Amino acid sequence: MKIAPGSRLVMIGDSVTDCGRARPVGEGPAGALGDGYVAETAALLAATQQERSIRITNMGISGNTVRDLAARWESDVLALRPDWLSVMIGINDVWRQFDSDPLRQAEAVPPEEFAGTYDALLARTRRQLRGLVLMTPYYVQPNRGDAMRRRMDEYGDIVRRIAGRHEAILVDTQAAFDRALAHHAASVLSSDRVHPTRTGHLVLAHAFLESVGFA
Repeated sequence: MKIAPGSRLVMIGDSVTDCGRARPVGEGPAGALGDGYVAETAALLAATQQERSIRITNMGISGNTVRDLAARWESDVLALRPDWLSVMIGINDVWRQFDSDPLRQAEAVPPEEFAGTYDALLARTRRQLRGLVLMTPYYVQPNRGDAMRRRMDEYGDIVRRIAGRHEAILVDTQAAFDRALAHHAASVLSSDRVHPTRTGHLVLAHAFLESVGFA
């Protein structure tokens, strides 16, 4: 596996990452990592890679966009001095564009701002890391012609390009859900096409672990 023994892995993002994690730092006893893909990832590593002693910290916050990550990057990423960093952001940046509430629409982040802000954050951080993982945003919608699905795919492509520039491992979470959607109804994976069920979180955990060479 690519993550060396004794490494600290910080995983940051929005509600899909948060999942009720402990505050101010999501790390420690049972429940501190929340009940989503971060906890599933940690449990699988603890059960099968005990000798590696990988320290996982969950810094997701519900509702976050890349703007919010920028506002807390110093305290919630750089100050924690991770060896590895995993970022999954973009869902709210897109979702707000389709909100019926004008105030919520104002929170949406257009593609150019999303790309520029994300790129700048990683430029500040990459040299301090042993490894970087970028997880694309996704929409649990099999119809690729759906307006929000098309927009989410656009932001996924932005993340793909950013990953290439910063020599990051890319986790194509949309592709992972698309594979699952070939066998399951969307409701099996998510109740609202965004927030995963337990099965959906396991899809994310599996995609992450596969990307870092977990067998």
